[in-house]
Amino acid sequence: MKLGIYRFWLFLFIIVLLPLVLPGGGRDEVTSAVLRRKTPLNTDGLQTRAARAQDKTQQQQGEEVVIRFIRDPDAAPEFAVKDIDGSTVNLARHRGKVVLLNFWATWCGPCRLEVPDLVELQKKYQDRLQVIGLVVDDADEDAVRKFAKRYGINYPVAMATDEMRVQFGGVPALPTSFIIDAQGRVVQKHIGLRDPELYEMEVRALLGLPISARVETFEDIGEIFLKHANRASELPGVDMTSLTPAQKTVALHRINEETCTCGCQYTLAQCRIYDSACRVSRERTAKIVAECANAAAPAKQNAAPEQAAPPAVQP
Repeated sequence: MKLGIYRFWLFLFIIVLLPLVLPGGGRDEVTSAVLRRKTPLNTDGLQTRAARAQDKTQQQQGEEVVIRFIRDPDAAPEFAVKDIDGSTVNLARHRGKVVLLNFWATWCGPCRLEVPDLVELQKKYQDRLQVIGLVVDDADEDAVRKFAKRYGINYPVAMATDEMRVQFGGVPALPTSFIIDAQGRVVQKHIGLRDPELYEMEVRALLGLPISARVETFEDIGEIFLKHANRASELPGVDMTSLTPAQKTVALHRINEETCTCGCQYTLAQCRIYDSACRVSRERTAKIVAECANAAAPAKQNAAPEQAAPPAVQP
């Protein structure tokens, strides 16, 4: 009898009480993102609170902080949409300011954690920074409007269209933020929950304000825009160590030319960058690598044997 009562209360706690006390309404942040997504999400990009705390610890331990910007940035794709208050939102009107373009959703736990930080950042640099929230959500505008009011969002919020997501090279996970400089160029892309101090240092660096960090530049090889995946010499989950330099060149060419059949409509190279968990692109690229590695073997086997030199004529 006592065991039955114990099981009853345990069941009641798991089903009713536990969801109320866990963050994000009891739903695991990564699992909820996977269940609610409309396009593949790279769950590796969803930083947990632990990862965020690690970033903070590294700063506190006195390690040199480095921020990175693209060496030759592309212009940000232009768009024009109505925000939840009916005003037009576009990038052109904010030229001259740094823009933090944040793709998020109301159901996304990491997104909800990030909102207060973005509110404070907007408040602190209101004259020189513009945060824009683009909602990737199946909720209607009224629900988003209530959410924005509840969280005190002080920057424009609009519903993102599928076209906008494609224009920005795909949004592999939520939140995803693009940092755009005063000239309207995308200089960095962040996937997952990040330390707000990183955002602030990037904003200050772009505004020419002093920062306690070193600035480095890098070439975009598909990290920002998938169209640049053909620049990459290595791809996530693709082992090309068995190939010669010539074979690797052939393999990369094929991987960049062939479209993945998982439904993403990207090339195999782009799919590996966009969704490293995709089994279709992983298996296909592995097959291409194996084919390139074995391509030279038949050529050697089919080569005509060298004819022995004729015996020397004895005098």
